[in-house]
Amino acid sequence: MAGKRAFIFLGPPGAGKGTQAKRFAQRCEVPHLSTGDMFREAVSRGTDLGKLVKPIMERGELVPDSLVMQMIEERLSRPDCAKGFLFDGFPRTVPQAEALDRILEKTGYGKPFVVNLDVSEDKLMRRLTGRLTCSVGGEIYNVFDAPPKTHGICDHDGGKLTQRADDRPEVVKQRLQAYEHATKPLTDYYRQQGVLYPVDASASVDEVSHALGKVLDGIMERADGRDGHL
Repeated sequence: MAGKRAFIFLGPPGAGKGTQAKRFAQRCEVPHLSTGDMFREAVSRGTDLGKLVKPIMERGELVPDSLVMQMIEERLSRPDCAKGFLFDGFPRTVPQAEALDRILEKTGYGKPFVVNLDVSEDKLMRRLTGRLTCSVGGEIYNVFDAPPKTHGICDHDGGKLTQRADDRPEVVKQRLQAYEHATKPLTDYYRQQGVLYPVDASASVDEVSHALGKVLDGIMERADGRDGHL
């Protein structure tokens, strides 16, 4: 894969964003990045930025955008990002997207390719409210679509299956509404730039991966006619 490519995956809770982002990053041979991982690494390494963000994280507060963007710029300068990278769930706001655009332009990536995983609210509610997690091995089931053989018991290790507190119906609805409110301006921002690629993520994991593969093929074809960034 010639040149640098910056990919961004957006999608609501329950869209399968993390799973698909990992698969996509492996196929493109680029690192799968998240700001949360960056924060934790900076703190564990005791870097200057890590020392700044550690007390903020310990208080449960949001790290200021200025520090987030410093950390991102440093991360993108590493050798493993020579071919590009994939961000999962970042940026979250238009100001963050604008700041990221400036970094990408300065570092030679050009405009990002942004995949937006679309799933109806009804489907998301079914996925999230039906989700059960094994208390031992962490395996995930869904009471509607992938139930365990024995109610409440993990098929693999006999662990107890529990529901996350934030997967209760009333909480899920609030999470989805908050996501829609926060990210609509962001999807509009990228759509206006002509870099937003919507993908129907309501199908199975493998079917969505196949659809994303077609998107990647289209991106590669489009990139052939671009201005040297890709």
